[in-house]
Amino acid sequence: MSAVLEQRSAPPVGAPRATPPRRRTRVLALPEAQWALAALVLFLLALPVYLLDGPAWLWGTLFAATYLTGGWEPGWEGLKALKDKTLDVDLLMVAAALGAAAIGQLLDGALLIVIFATSGALEAVATARTTDSVRGLLDVAPTTATRLLPDGTEENVATKHLAVGDTILIRPGERICADGQVLDGTSDVDQATITGEPLPVAKQAGDEVFAGTVNGTGALRVRVERDPSDSVIARIVKMVEEASATKAPTQLLIEKIEQRYSIGMVIATLAVFAVPFAFGDTLSSALLRAMTFMIVASPCAVVLSTMPPLLSAIANAGRRGVLAKSSVIMERLGQIDIVALDKTGTLTEGTPYVTDLCPLPGSDVDESALLRLAASTEHPSEHPLARAVVTAAGERGLPLADADDFTSSPGQGVTAEVDGHTVTVGSPARLLNGAAHEPPRKVVARLEEAGRTAVAVFRDGTPVGVLGIADRLRPDAAATVAALTRLTGRAPVLLTGDNERAARRLAAEVGITEIRAGLLPQDKLAAVKEWETQGRRALVVGDGVNDAPAIAAAHVGIAMGKAGSDLALETADAVVVRDELATVPSVVRLSRTARRLVVQNLAIAGAFITVLVAWDLIGTLPLPLGVAGHEGSTVIVGLNGLRLLREAAWPRLTEDTA
Repeated sequence: MSAVLEQRSAPPVGAPRATPPRRRTRVLALPEAQWALAALVLFLLALPVYLLDGPAWLWGTLFAATYLTGGWEPGWEGLKALKDKTLDVDLLMVAAALGAAAIGQLLDGALLIVIFATSGALEAVATARTTDSVRGLLDVAPTTATRLLPDGTEENVATKHLAVGDTILIRPGERICADGQVLDGTSDVDQATITGEPLPVAKQAGDEVFAGTVNGTGALRVRVERDPSDSVIARIVKMVEEASATKAPTQLLIEKIEQRYSIGMVIATLAVFAVPFAFGDTLSSALLRAMTFMIVASPCAVVLSTMPPLLSAIANAGRRGVLAKSSVIMERLGQIDIVALDKTGTLTEGTPYVTDLCPLPGSDVDESALLRLAASTEHPSEHPLARAVVTAAGERGLPLADADDFTSSPGQGVTAEVDGHTVTVGSPARLLNGAAHEPPRKVVARLEEAGRTAVAVFRDGTPVGVLGIADRLRPDAAATVAALTRLTGRAPVLLTGDNERAARRLAAEVGITEIRAGLLPQDKLAAVKEWETQGRRALVVGDGVNDAPAIAAAHVGIAMGKAGSDLALETADAVVVRDELATVPSVVRLSRTARRLVVQNLAIAGAFITVLVAWDLIGTLPLPLGVAGHEGSTVIVGLNGLRLLREAAWPRLTEDTA
């Protein structure tokens, strides 16, 4: 697409918001569908010739071609598995079809091949749809970009050829083609496809923008900060694909049982043939009953019971910004019975702001000097409180000094050399520990009584001031706590490094009664291990920084990682990319729905196998009916699991989450 075509005016006010296009795999583009269609066509050509007593060479050739086109691929895969000492049920299906043909049931065997191939094609289509639902996110990023050259000229290049450090021009109404930082210009950007924010976000120099989001009415010059292959969208897709490649414990157990079951089924098939034949049954009748038994007893539907629901749940959650890193995690989410929530960045928005500047009496610093010292020291830190201090200094136009020898101690604070002084900024509870520190402790107590988070500032070991910082409660925090309470039967526990007064004030607002405040990372970890010894399965939700040890030790750990947070993406079992707390109970409920569908599928598969096997052993089950029942059950459980791909399958916070 040319640069001219890429230019378009911004959408008018009130126009529908931009939504990503949906990528669909064409059914006939799948090899499984192509072979199944060929087998079906050949079967339909052979059927009237056979029924009308046409030339045997003609219908025989057509039936042979049906066997070949519909059965060669599963047969070949089955032989390769057999070489690795694994008995594949697909090979048994092909063997049953060939066995039917060997005793003159050429039509019934061909019908088995056609239905079997069609079932395999449907499974392939379903799997492709699951993949499409996630990979379609890649389509939101344009394929071309306008790159600005050093001499000020423009060139139209493929997005994949952009490199970190390139400067690109984003015109009004265009989709942004790479993750980057705004160098110049102001505009409103619709970030719904990435962050889920309901309104466009104002962007100016220094702000971050993401590939696939839609620029508003202003032009932006953006410096590319990430390779297009490593953009937020690309990482989402990669993580979901990796999750889809893993197997849940239930699936692994089924596959382990499948091997023993298949061997037992072969032995039983031989017995079903040999016993009636030994007691006078005809060869044809005994072999037909045995082939029918092999078909209906095959555990295809059982094997397919687990993964479609879990993979569909992973894909559905991924579309809403919740990344479960494996099917194991998606299964575990439905098992949790206690929830622990962090305070800052989890129940709150994670964007605290400085409310109070309190220089201590006797120090030689005023409010501006105190803020400058703290901001200069905190500038290298990525902690939310540090960003609040730096932002406050920027809003006041205070120039920051260089911070040398920067060190950070999780849960305590940071230290750096600023203007020739050793400056420490951090937790008053950890730093103010002597009688000489009584005055600053009084200031801290006053701030904490008002619900502020106090931050002490030391210069060369002497306290010079205290900052008061407050954070905003997330709008959906109370509703999320209520939903998690209904799901687990008990209110979540608040685990926070903040002071107890501030924690209790916030807990009262959201409906939490159990609070553990003033915790270091190891204290949060100890709480999780305590629950583990009690046999509890804990879900820990945090911001991926000081909560990392507890998140790693929990039955499931979820990070409230804002878009692009590498630490959050790497630490937790699941990541809430869009930073929406309300998605936590939704994904837990989705997991429980997936687990229920797995149980339903196992029940459906077991019922079909039981009825069909009993019919074949006690009565006379026609081979075509056995084929239809077996393959029908496989299709039913597959489609039942894929119901979780639907938009309606995602639970809303307003729904009953019991």
